[in-house]
Amino acid sequence: MDVDEVPDPNSPDDVSGSLLRSLNDTVTCSTIADAMDALHRDGAVTGLRRLTGSGLVVGPAFTLRYEAVSADSPGTIGDFVDDVPAGAVVVIDNAGRDWCSVWGDLVTTVAHARGVAGTVIDGACRDVAGSAEIGYSIWAAATCVKSGRGRVRLAAMQEPITIRGTSVTPGDWVCADESGIVVVPAEMVDTLATEIRRIDDLEGRVLAAVRAGGLPLSEARAANGYHRLGAPAQGGRA
Repeated sequence: MDVDEVPDPNSPDDVSGSLLRSLNDTVTCSTIADAMDALHRDGAVTGLRRLTGSGLVVGPAFTLRYEAVSADSPGTIGDFVDDVPAGAVVVIDNAGRDWCSVWGDLVTTVAHARGVAGTVIDGACRDVAGSAEIGYSIWAAATCVKSGRGRVRLAAMQEPITIRGTSVTPGDWVCADESGIVVVPAEMVDTLATEIRRIDDLEGRVLAAVRAGGLPLSEARAANGYHRLGAPAQGGRA
């Protein structure tokens, strides 16, 4: 899917046109994380790994939160996938539960057909082979063959959530690849796009200097101000 086709639920022209056009084959989540550091903001989601799919996935967050059920209130795991717009990234807060799955091949098949960009789960998924076969992108903490039915229920949809200590608000931009996941607040997109371009250009100059054979890496970095990219946010996630 062309990243320029990914919709934004609030302002598609301003937001998608700025961040998404700044991404190309050389930009990775590592560069995006560096740009966030340079702006003294966090947003990296740690502890989840890519299970299926390939390449950089970018899209507005569609958020879900699950909670454990009880005998008094069994609830359901929800049929939310019919409400997810094409291009969105589903972000699920299942509180890191690795003893039941909240995503399987049926949901993958429907999501893929609808053009959903991918799924991020603070918890477990199953039916990994089926998702891999059609190239659908999933990041999760674990896999588990046990269904979430009767174990957890959908408690909230399209509300702010927290996964691995990182806040995610519906419409924030989720950027994910093989190296990890970065959540970009919607209001930061334009500023971040400028910083991504600057860092991508700087790293290109460093690499060009090294390849030309004129400078060792340490001198190429120093000459181009690489070590002044920006310090990470202090005092935890911002």
